[in-house]
Amino acid sequence: MSRSRTTYDEYKDTADWLLAQTSRQPRVAVMCGSGLGGLTDWLGDKIEIPYEKIPRFPQSTVAGHEGKLVFGELSSQQCVFMKGRFHFYEGHPIDKVTFPIRVFHLMGVESLIVTNAAGGLNEQFKVGDLMVIKDHLNLPGFAGVNPLIGRNEERFGTRFPCMSNAYDRRYLQHVLDSASELGYRDFMREGVYCMVAGPSYETVAESRMLRMLGVDAVGMSTVPEVVLARHLGMRVLGISLITNRSVMEYDSAVQAEHQEVLQVAQERAQALQGLVARVVEKMK
Repeated sequence: MSRSRTTYDEYKDTADWLLAQTSRQPRVAVMCGSGLGGLTDWLGDKIEIPYEKIPRFPQSTVAGHEGKLVFGELSSQQCVFMKGRFHFYEGHPIDKVTFPIRVFHLMGVESLIVTNAAGGLNEQFKVGDLMVIKDHLNLPGFAGVNPLIGRNEERFGTRFPCMSNAYDRRYLQHVLDSASELGYRDFMREGVYCMVAGPSYETVAESRMLRMLGVDAVGMSTVPEVVLARHLGMRVLGISLITNRSVMEYDSAVQAEHQEVLQVAQERAQALQGLVARVVEKMK
């Protein structure tokens, strides 16, 4: 592959179009995972733009993802929220999955907060826990699915970005401090997130393997966006909501279901919203 599938000028055209629709100059972007679009309820003076109106934006096809950008102010910070992300399993090429990240960068975004619904592998985790991500395991990346494959665009970043500091340690501490202030420490965890391609959930053997590798939670998103954000020099914070327990025993009657994911997300939404608002305030 000799060139990027989307050119710098095409990203810039989309960014310029969005900036022309609003006077907002967002500095923080927030990606809302399955069932977590209620995070935008905390925004003041909102401006909503459906994905289908945005040049070159893909469309989300997953239940629990509304499909719109929401601009507004949160904790005195100018933000843009994605209500609905794009997934590799929907059939989007990886440059489309991550398309908004470069657009946000060209709009002036400096920090990215990613949230997701994830299955818990750590035996100490409970359904409804919040896990701040300290590191990740990029299984699709091992198989060659990486948004940086192809000719490198030097205007975006270096050919070989460092990923040992993918998740900002200061932001991680902001989450833990905020959880203590809000009385959330009983259900606040930190751990390693693994992305699998999906859309099928993990087999028992796959779950056991991931746990042996040190993975605490597993999901089907987030990592490509984080890789691209770090390539762009953005600071990144990741938070997983543990919406189900990954099945680790063959005689278990439990089965992973998307409806359970959405239900747990709805039940814990208010706590996650409060946590994100408090952390954004500390980002000033």
